[in-house]
Amino acid sequence: MKYLSVAEIAKKWGLKERSVRNYCNKGRVLGAFLDGKTWMIPFNATKPLRKGMKTPKNTLLSALKEQKETKRKGEIYHKVQIELTYNSNRIEGSRLTLEQTRYIYDTNTIGLVNETINVDDVVETVNHFRCVDVIIDKANFVLTESLIKELHKILKNGTSDSRKKWFAVGDYKRVPNEVGGTETTRPEAVQHEIKSLLRDYNAKKKISFNDIVEFHYQFEKIHPFQDGNGRVGRLIMFKECLKHNIVPFIIDENLKLFYYRGLKEWNKHKGYLIDTCLTAQDNFKKYLDYFRIEYEQ
Repeated sequence: MKYLSVAEIAKKWGLKERSVRNYCNKGRVLGAFLDGKTWMIPFNATKPLRKGMKTPKNTLLSALKEQKETKRKGEIYHKVQIELTYNSNRIEGSRLTLEQTRYIYDTNTIGLVNETINVDDVVETVNHFRCVDVIIDKANFVLTESLIKELHKILKNGTSDSRKKWFAVGDYKRVPNEVGGTETTRPEAVQHEIKSLLRDYNAKKKISFNDIVEFHYQFEKIHPFQDGNGRVGRLIMFKECLKHNIVPFIIDENLKLFYYRGLKEWNKHKGYLIDTCLTAQDNFKKYLDYFRIEYEQ
C-alpha cells in the first residue's frame, strides 16, 4: 500500500493541512495511522464529507450516467439499452429478436443466416440506442417540445419514412392518423394541445407515478407524430421517472395487450393502465435489486 503525507493529501483534496489532521484525529480517514508523530494516509483514501452532508446514494440515474461513459457491459446501463429498445420496438411491430438486438448493440453488426430482416427495424434499433443516451443525459431537463421533437428526429432518422415528402421527421404530423381505429388530434391542433399538456404537467409541484402515466395517455391520445409516438412516449416516461426519482419501467411483450387495453380504457378505468405500469415497475425493481441500485420503496 502506498501512503501519502498530510501535506500531499491536503493538496490532493484542496484542504488545509490542519483540516486533514483533524479528520485523521477523529478517525474519519479510513486506513490512516500514526507513525510516531506523522500521519500515514492511504493514497486512495476518500475525502470525508463535511458534517451535515449525506453520503451520495447509488441511484439508478447516477449508475446509468457513469456506465454510459465507460460503456461497461453486463450492468444496468447495458440491460436498459437492450431491454428498453427491444421491447419498445417489438410493441410497434419490429421482428428483431432480443438476441439480435443485443448483438447489434454489442457488436454494431448484424448476424443473419438464411433470414430476411426489414432494414427499418435495424435502423430504428440503432437510433433507439441513441435516444436512450439522450434521456439519460437530459434526465433532469424540463420536458419541452424541443426535447420531444429531438427524440423523434433521432428515432426516425435514416428510415424509409424519412424519405417520404409528407412525413415530417422531428416535427408534428401533417396528415391525420388513427391509432387502434380511434381518431387522434388533427394536425393543425397538435401544437396547441402539446403546449397545453406540457404547461399543465410542468406546473405540478410534485410529479407522481400516476402523473407520468397520465401524461403518457394524453400524449398518445394526441398522437403528435406521423409514426413513432409509442416509442417516443415510452422514452419520455422513462426519462421522467429518472428525473423524479421514481423507479422506471419497461412494457414488455407479456404486458403488451394489457398496455393497449389500459390506453383504450383510460377514461373509464384508469386503473388498467396504472396497474399494468406498476407490474412493469415491479419487474424493473428486480433488476435494481440484482445490481444493488438503491431506490425508494
